Amino acid sequence: MKRTLTIILALGVIGVVSANAAGAKENWDKSCAKCHGADGAGKTKMGEKLKVKDYTAAAVQGALKDDAMAKAIKDGVKEGETVKMKAFADLSDDEVKALVAYTRAFKK
Repeated sequence: MKRTLTIILALGVIGVVSANAAGAKENWDKSCAKCHGADGAGKTKMGEKLKVKDYTAAAVQGALKDDAMAKAIKDGVKEGETVKMKAFADLSDDEVKALVAYTRAFKK
């Protein structure tokens, strides 16, 4: 009985992690890929115009902090009065964390 419960709990955790990963990809594709690209390299027309960071670069990933990435997603990014990235305040904290983890996976 104890073993069965452990297996059920493990499968539940795997399901939640998989759902977060799938949700993060959907959110990335819907909200981020236009500028940052499907692969995170930023090689899109809009990404090049805005000079977005290449999230596949180890140096870029090393310089980024998770809390700063989460803040940028939730609050957006401004340079002076220019909005470089709109805020995605409608995303839950879990969705933001999943997007940060998804972005980390682009590192080569």
